[in-house]
Amino acid sequence: MRVVAAMSGGVDSAVAAARMLDAGHEVVGVHLALSQNASRLRESARGCCTIEDAGDARRVADRLGIPFYVWDLADRFRRDVVEDFVAEYAAGRTPNPCLRCNEKIKFAALLDRAVALGFDAVATGHYAQVVENADGTRELHRAVDTAKDQSYVLGVLTADQLARAFFPLGDTTKPAIRAEAASRGFAVAKKPDSHDICFIPDGDTQGWLERRLGQQPGEIVDAGGEVVGRHTGAYRFTVGQRRGLGLDRSTLDGSPRFVTQVDPVRNVVTVGTVDLLGVDAIEGDHALWCGPPPDGVVEVGAQVRAHGEEVPATAWADGDTVQVRLDGRLRGVAPGQSVVLYDRTRVVGSATIARAFLDRPADRATG
Repeated sequence: MRVVAAMSGGVDSAVAAARMLDAGHEVVGVHLALSQNASRLRESARGCCTIEDAGDARRVADRLGIPFYVWDLADRFRRDVVEDFVAEYAAGRTPNPCLRCNEKIKFAALLDRAVALGFDAVATGHYAQVVENADGTRELHRAVDTAKDQSYVLGVLTADQLARAFFPLGDTTKPAIRAEAASRGFAVAKKPDSHDICFIPDGDTQGWLERRLGQQPGEIVDAGGEVVGRHTGAYRFTVGQRRGLGLDRSTLDGSPRFVTQVDPVRNVVTVGTVDLLGVDAIEGDHALWCGPPPDGVVEVGAQVRAHGEEVPATAWADGDTVQVRLDGRLRGVAPGQSVVLYDRTRVVGSATIARAFLDRPADRATG
């Protein structure tokens, strides 16, 4: 099988490419140039996609003896990931750029180009597992290493994309991958992992957004509408946020306050006590299924953050939308996040959260 190995320059994608080669596939390494002004060196462990990373990927490819190319997807990445990220925050939503990158770049732009060039599949260094059934259909499952499991950010894959995807690391722990990289003589064996948002290398998301959206002064109000503070931009806040509110707690009975709503139209941020955060119902749109969509109401596990807990729920599909009813309450669920649904370890699919609310009376809710 002819396979494009997406090589970021990190240890995971290096070992993934090597394992695909060991499995007998014809492998070509491809590094994605995602920045129009890529820095030469990594500024921190958060960043990636630098010239240094491209060089690291090339050295691994040379050691493996496979062809290596750099594909320029900077324009597509800027439009589909970076600009989408800014627009979502401006609309009072909280996006996950890693899901969007997997959906729009790695398993759309990259996979589409690979197939157009005659390749059969794409392999990445994500920690997840693909299980092939007797009838040839494939399922996406959680990785063995639960601490590194990345099935959540792969929940945007469709069945057709999953049919052309390989994740060779899903059956191995991260320490074992580093040891394998060292045994293969890869210089990246001890290279730090990238974290969080790759295009915000210093981790200051609020400052990054302010440089693009400017200051937009507005009010912070409590649940009754009383003004309790001011802000420099509603886009700086997300539902469930506690830190950085800039409130004088002494005037608010001393109890912590959390963001409960972001209204970009009025440029108002609403805060409240922790008891106002819990929700037990989620409406999602932009539904994507890793296999057949749910048939009627089904029992699932629901996860709303990349490293969040999975909670029991029921769900049903209605065209492009999904309804999820949680068995208990979940705090800090923000529009724009993704809800990924599981059947034990299998990823069923995902949707972008449009609305989260309390559906059951307080005396019937738990958590």
